Amino acid sequence: MITEAAAEPMVPVVPAAEAATEAPGREETAWPWKDSPIQTLVQRIHQLQAERAQGFRRLEEGHRQYLRSSPDYDFARYRSTVHEVTQTFAAASREVLAVEAELAGPRRQPLLASHVRSLQQLEQTRLGTVALLQLMETPEVVEQKDTAQMHQLKMKVIKTMEAISEVLQDLRFDAESAE
Repeated sequence: MITEAAAEPMVPVVPAAEAATEAPGREETAWPWKDSPIQTLVQRIHQLQAERAQGFRRLEEGHRQYLRSSPDYDFARYRSTVHEVTQTFAAASREVLAVEAELAGPRRQPLLASHVRSLQQLEQTRLGTVALLQLMETPEVVEQKDTAQMHQLKMKVIKTMEAISEVLQDLRFDAESAE
């Protein structure tokens, strides 16, 4: 999938803080893909998913560094990483929701919009599950560690990631037949 995306024309990347935040008094952000073909919107969704994947890697690395900082535990650094990743995820979510609204409304593509909605819900599930897993591995909770529950949560993350991959494939396939 990465090689396919690399071969396709690039969609302008929206700087997260400036473009994803609505200005006071404006109802709608002027997304650069607003009048672009459906394929461009789908490419942008894939780019946002790549940004989310990078955010999850940063979150995991930040958590590993936090755990390795024992016995003093550098919580301030971990909190800063979580804050930065949260901002990235929030900006991606705002843009994904805008793409969904564009597909559901002006583009009249309810199937594609439902794929994007499913993707957003799956990402919320994934983030909540990863956060719970990281919480269960913190020093304060590790003494009460429930290995069966942790295994279930890890399996849930894996299954959610598989479902995300399937939705992305469905989105790409159905977008090709929509134009």
